[in-house]
Amino acid sequence: METKSNLSIVDHIAIQVENVKESAQYYLKRFNCNLKYEDETWALLSFQNINLALVTKTQHPNHFAIVDTKLSLSTEIKYHRDGIGYVYTEDPDSNSIEIIDRQS
Repeated sequence: METKSNLSIVDHIAIQVENVKESAQYYLKRFNCNLKYEDETWALLSFQNINLALVTKTQHPNHFAIVDTKLSLSTEIKYHRDGIGYVYTEDPDSNSIEIIDRQS
């Protein structure tokens, strides 16, 4: 089996929630994590090894995000309100993957 170096970075996992504020409070009370950002439609929590995004169903699918710094060369790139470039894609099993141009 080949061992690669300079492995890709999984920046965050995003899960859909009914109420962003209530869900963020649950995670903050239950686990040792920090709130990086919160508004009505999404929140970002940081853990030691990964970020967790809490998103509304109308804004984002359940997904995980991988950093690809070459994404900025893509003509399909869009930008989130925080300036991070992104493109959504799917794996062969229809799992949503967000490719982002830098870590959040």
